Amino acid sequence: LKPMHPEGWKFVPVFAAVTLVLFLIWQPLGWIGLGLTVWCYYFFRDPKRAVPQNRGLLVSPADGVVSLIGPAVPPPELGLGPQPLLRVSVFMSVFNCHVNRAPIAGKLVKMAYRPGKFFNASLDKASVDNERNSLCLELADGRKITVVQIAGLVARRILPFVSEGESLKTGQRFGLIRF
Repeated sequence: LKPMHPEGWKFVPVFAAVTLVLFLIWQPLGWIGLGLTVWCYYFFRDPKRAVPQNRGLLVSPADGVVSLIGPAVPPPELGLGPQPLLRVSVFMSVFNCHVNRAPIAGKLVKMAYRPGKFFNASLDKASVDNERNSLCLELADGRKITVVQIAGLVARRILPFVSEGESLKTGQRFGLIRF
């Protein structure tokens, strides 16, 4: 079994208790509940990662599928201007690990939360309309990298683990998108 993030302990016991009640009501419902309880644990898994620490190497901040690579204006709340920058979008399905990690070592110079809607995160409008938490990391050479966590239809809450001014290592956990 993979380790579970502590946030999962708020949900897995509730899923398990409901599963017990469902078994008492009707056994087929209990099996569905058991499947959902296992899924809930799986959603909150937090496996250890072997993260390369080579200087200047970028790693993916999330499990999932690269769904888009192209220019995009950074979130206005970060104050990085209207100039489009290269964006790499990673879509996390409900079956991916939802703990996010720093893509590169740097100092967290700005973090900005923006409330929003909860459209399916695979839709283009989710980048603009959905709840999000944006982080701007300043690298040792002065360049800046932005990472944006975007809530979706199921994973609707963003929980940061870091604060502005912290120095992050490549692969360090910086947040979680949970339901």
